[in-house]
Amino acid sequence: MTTEHPATITVEPFGDSAVMVRIPHPDQAVRRSEIVAFRDRFLARRPHGVLDAVSGLESLLIEFDPLETALEHVAYASRLLAELPPATTAVEPVAVREFAVPVVFDEDNGPDLASVADEVGMAPVDVVDAIAVTTFTISLLGAAMAPMMDGLRLPQPVRRHAEPRTDVVPGSIMIAGSNAIIQPFPGPTGWRVVGRTPHTIVDISRPEPISFCPGDLVRFVPATREEAEGLDGSFLLPVGVRP
Repeated sequence: MTTEHPATITVEPFGDSAVMVRIPHPDQAVRRSEIVAFRDRFLARRPHGVLDAVSGLESLLIEFDPLETALEHVAYASRLLAELPPATTAVEPVAVREFAVPVVFDEDNGPDLASVADEVGMAPVDVVDAIAVTTFTISLLGAAMAPMMDGLRLPQPVRRHAEPRTDVVPGSIMIAGSNAIIQPFPGPTGWRVVGRTPHTIVDISRPEPISFCPGDLVRFVPATREEAEGLDGSFLLPVGVRP
């Protein structure tokens, strides 16, 4: 059964120890911005028994300890926090970092590029151009700290694979819907692989192990294999900061 506060959030059971929070609004941009605002309010006042809050582009999965609290309590606390007004105090502006990510777009590094082009009715080179002219915004860091970003403009959303690939190499640039993501580590995915960057984006040996933060801006810059080999897997750093 769905527990709902009209026009604010819905709270749905997700197994025995989690709930899924969504924003019931017809506008995608509103859903995405409001779930981020709710997440910030929720984490600032984390209710008793809550273990973790996992962000999605348009949802928030709240995991709790069923020995410490109950679904009804988490749902009730979530609705109360959703009703809080926005903060009225001035917020210090956060500098936005800009990244230029070199990417090799070819058949070996982007095995799904041709099929994506067929799907959206474009030539592969035109799909690459559409990706290259887009300034993506990091929406969140997903599983394994993979940066998930939005902003891609193609004639139609890109479908995911019906059967996921079992082992995608690190650095793979993948798209689905109107979003893009970079694979930090080897692993399975249903996203469509269109290219690969030679850079490392997660390195746990570094004091700051992750290249990106939510809100950062990303451009994908087509590169040759020779240019990629010259970078030798170096850690990706920003090229500038936008105040």
